[in-house]
Amino acid sequence: MEEHLIEDGKYRYIEKGEGTPMIILHGLMGGLSNFQGVSEYFPHKGYQVLIPELPIYDMPLLKTTVKNFATFLEGFIEHKGLKDVILLGNSLGGHIGLLHTKMFPERVKALVITGSSGLYESAMGDGYPKRGDYEFIKKKAEDVFYDPKVATKEIVDEVFATVNDRMKLVKTLAIAKSAIRHNMSKDLPHMNTPTCIIWGENDTVTPPNVAKEFHELLPDSDLYWIEKCGHAPMMEHPNDFNHILEAWLKKRNF
Repeated sequence: MEEHLIEDGKYRYIEKGEGTPMIILHGLMGGLSNFQGVSEYFPHKGYQVLIPELPIYDMPLLKTTVKNFATFLEGFIEHKGLKDVILLGNSLGGHIGLLHTKMFPERVKALVITGSSGLYESAMGDGYPKRGDYEFIKKKAEDVFYDPKVATKEIVDEVFATVNDRMKLVKTLAIAKSAIRHNMSKDLPHMNTPTCIIWGENDTVTPPNVAKEFHELLPDSDLYWIEKCGHAPMMEHPNDFNHILEAWLKKRNF
């Protein structure tokens, strides 16, 4: 997907299609290509799909927080002159989407979260001290998915390189701590933005009870499950994910 990357001032992003803006927010270890299924499907359905590269490893250490990423996202939306956006986030991206929606509710028409952090963070920062051990990292990457084969060598190599880069590791742990500090359980009951929750039944990173809690706390939410699916439904079952999301958007007239 690299060839589609637009460089525009301080922003780097992929943009496809025209219509209702749908902004996709990747997770901590997730590249833009994790959403290939979504970014190829929805531009044909009347949506302008944008995937900004989040400055996860580019912020100064003290600014490496969920809140600063949410502010960065607001700057991107303003820069692009977008209104009434749909935010779609996986893992840390879901958390950034939730916090952005809390901070700028007038901007966001709808929110879609999958395997989102924000309520349960213990899995984000643990286990990285063994960073020199490739097999350990490979097992960690495979555990993210129901089918370990989804964790291709390319994905494992990328995670291995990240956790072996000392500064990236320090920032990864800083983000994990920030996510714990930004627990949103008290905020969610006051957030009335329509929210679609799509979760893997076999997610071990943010287990199914996390999805149920999001659903209970968010006043206007719908919860959908994908079977035989781990932490990244849009990667593991892109067709199911797209069909669930499209049906929800139609039901809500988005």
